[in-house]
Amino acid sequence: MNAIENSPLTRKLSAFVVLSENELAVLERLHQRRKTFAAGIDLVHQGQSDQAAYVLADGWVCSYKIQGDGSRQIVDFQIPGDFLGLRSVLLHMSDHNIVPIVESEAAEILVTDLLDAFSTTPRLATAILWAASRDEAMVVEHLVGLGQRSAEARVAHFFLELGVRLALVGMGSRAGFACPLTQYHLADALGLSAVHVNRVLRKLREEGLVTFRDGHVTFDNYDGLVALADFEPEYLNHTGPLLS
Repeated sequence: MNAIENSPLTRKLSAFVVLSENELAVLERLHQRRKTFAAGIDLVHQGQSDQAAYVLADGWVCSYKIQGDGSRQIVDFQIPGDFLGLRSVLLHMSDHNIVPIVESEAAEILVTDLLDAFSTTPRLATAILWAASRDEAMVVEHLVGLGQRSAEARVAHFFLELGVRLALVGMGSRAGFACPLTQYHLADALGLSAVHVNRVLRKLREEGLVTFRDGHVTFDNYDGLVALADFEPEYLNHTGPLLS
């Protein structure tokens, strides 16, 4: 059971519920159909019906929509431990695209698997609902950022949120984290041009707050970045209510 105990999803859900041996066994069964997906090829298409959901085990992916003018709006980035297409599989239709940013590995979960897991392990179902609610809270926060925050605060908030998410699954800390995103990814997620993102990153680096270089984010002044972004991580709270 060691592999599943150390999986990103288990780390994430264990912040909410103390998982029993039976619940860990159910999670292990949900991880059985593992597939590898190439970078840049859509895993799920907008409008696709009757697809499976996935749990990302390794790699990074993003959810996005293509606008009428052909531009891309990235809705969110998914990291190991996140569900992919969970809402869509329950509603039988995907309302967005999902594409791996790097080669990624994910476990395929059929809707029957999910419903069986929910019926046999209701505490696990509650923990998954917590994780889904947390994801929804992030989307709300992103909308606030697009409408109200300055470009510098948007970028700062984005990096801080990613840092908290990655720390939860053992992939980040207040020092920083590995990050395979490009400036174009940041631009499409934050409603900025790539040129503007470049200027903002340079300004934040020159002010000694954060450095994004060579696939790594380094928090040079974490508290200063928090103050700039007015970052309040309560919507990402992963300390309660812990169920035993």
